[in-house]
Amino acid sequence: MLRFPGHGHSQPDDVVIGPLDLPARVDEALAVQAVAFGLGAEEVAVRRQIVLRHMTFPGARALGATTARDDLVGFVYGMPNDRTHWWSTVVEPYLRAQGHDDWLDDSFVITELHVHPRYQNRGIGRSLITTITDGATEPRSILSAIDIESPARGLYRSLGYRDLARQVLFPSAAKPYAVMGAPLPLLRRR
Repeated sequence: MLRFPGHGHSQPDDVVIGPLDLPARVDEALAVQAVAFGLGAEEVAVRRQIVLRHMTFPGARALGATTARDDLVGFVYGMPNDRTHWWSTVVEPYLRAQGHDDWLDDSFVITELHVHPRYQNRGIGRSLITTITDGATEPRSILSAIDIESPARGLYRSLGYRDLARQVLFPSAAKPYAVMGAPLPLLRRR
């Protein structure tokens, strides 16, 4: 378990990173994602079914960031990538066009990583992603992120992720994504 002391609040909140029973806390996790990612109620309802299905896949795991009051303020989940999964079938042509479709094999995919805005910029997201990938048996990790210069993309680059394909279009997504990949273990701050 990793602890992050609270700061800048009238009552400091210590945050602990540890295993998360995501199916049991899916609504709390999606509430964090909705605030962090700007999702509406309909999108949350769709994502709820996706998360619950993903957590039945072999090797799927989740970590949470919780306060002393057990409030969930961040989470990450992922699994060994499978080329037959929907995400892989969408990104494969983009990766193949760039000569990177081999990244779909022997990779741990970060499916979601979100931290509530009030708890961002404390290293919680960094800790969530490094901790979950440290437990992966695969030699590398892949993920997708909105294809803009954002704090999330900056975090991923600082961990060793690089762009494998850009302007990836997912059905029903308003913005294009980038697929990024990194060798494991992820880079650490010096």
